[in-house]
Amino acid sequence: MAASIAGVAQENNNQSQDGNYTFALTSLTSLFFMWGFITCLNDILIPHLKGIFDLSYSQAMLVQFCFFGAYFIVSLPAGALVKRLGYQRGIVLGLVIAAFGCMTFYPAASMQSYPVFLFALFILASGITVLQVSANPYVSILGNPATASSRLTLTQAFNSLGTTVAPFFGALLILNEAAEAVSKAQQAESVQMPYLFLAGMLLILAAIFAYLKLPNIEHQQTTQTVEVSGSAWQYSHLVLGAIGIFVYVGAEVAIGSFLVNFFAEPTIAAMEESVAATYIAYYWGGAMVGRFIGAAVMQKIAGGKVLAFNAAAAIVLLLITIFTSGAIAMWAVLAIGLFNSIMFPTIFTLAINGLKEHTSQGSGILCLAIVGGAIIPYLQGLLADTIGLQISFVLPIVCYVFIMYYGLKGYKPQQN
Repeated sequence: MAASIAGVAQENNNQSQDGNYTFALTSLTSLFFMWGFITCLNDILIPHLKGIFDLSYSQAMLVQFCFFGAYFIVSLPAGALVKRLGYQRGIVLGLVIAAFGCMTFYPAASMQSYPVFLFALFILASGITVLQVSANPYVSILGNPATASSRLTLTQAFNSLGTTVAPFFGALLILNEAAEAVSKAQQAESVQMPYLFLAGMLLILAAIFAYLKLPNIEHQQTTQTVEVSGSAWQYSHLVLGAIGIFVYVGAEVAIGSFLVNFFAEPTIAAMEESVAATYIAYYWGGAMVGRFIGAAVMQKIAGGKVLAFNAAAAIVLLLITIFTSGAIAMWAVLAIGLFNSIMFPTIFTLAINGLKEHTSQGSGILCLAIVGGAIIPYLQGLLADTIGLQISFVLPIVCYVFIMYYGLKGYKPQQN
């Protein structure tokens, strides 16, 4: 995939420098906003469905298991599909699939069936996966290859904006409505109109992207044949980086998933769920702010050191979360978002450093490691059911300990 993208970018270099892709890139930012928005809504759905169906914490975490499990299952087929259809048609298809997933929430609520809700989430996440496989490389190709990283970083900022706005939407239209409902059926139905609204927005975007005259850049193979020997798996820093991505995504998603229930605890803030949900914006908003701070800091300080420092800070904040109560514990766990900010791009960059002709394979391995967002939250749910919600935050501590090790030593390129 990486070789193919590089070939297209090189062949279109003159066109990239002369052409104006501003309109196309502006249109694509809406996609990054939408999938950030939809992904963050899971943090609202988890406590909502937990209350409706009287779920344990581990059962409630099946929301994230189905959502991020779709990334693992669908990523490779989606890549093959987009290679055949092209980027623009892949975007349209992803939007339509995601819209269908949103519409499936309506019968799920009417039937009051948790398995149907999980099925709807899997469909929705499958559409988001197709979108990501289409849009990320498309943004990289649209323009001068030398500025591809900055373009992708800018569009990713809109993803963070979506995660910051979504909690307010979910609190207002889902949790507030559920609080006023007098029956379980009415509580379940409170998700119907918000997700139908999202389905409508996704279909409108699909129609717009089907109509837009975007640059027609198809997948092409490079004409030069390169002999590739060995495998990316022989590089220990890549393997350790994949574990780093796994535990990072898992820890970040797990913490966000438990925030509403954590703030509702009598010893923490005793908040109503609709109020607690709005505070999730501080967690994801901190990640957005931290990206800008981290980008400036890493101009002066090596990425490994910054990664290790941020992981250490997250560990300290989690210890405060576990061993204190009230506002101190609440704001400590919210502050972790600020230190999460640079972890994914930093781990990713360090892990593929020095892979040379194995870079494409290494990138694919790292993307599959995002499945940590399905596994770690479920494991923390099991801990919360067994030893209590507050103590269960010990699991993310273990995750950040590994990330700190990777930033100090594990990232150093080594070939086995």
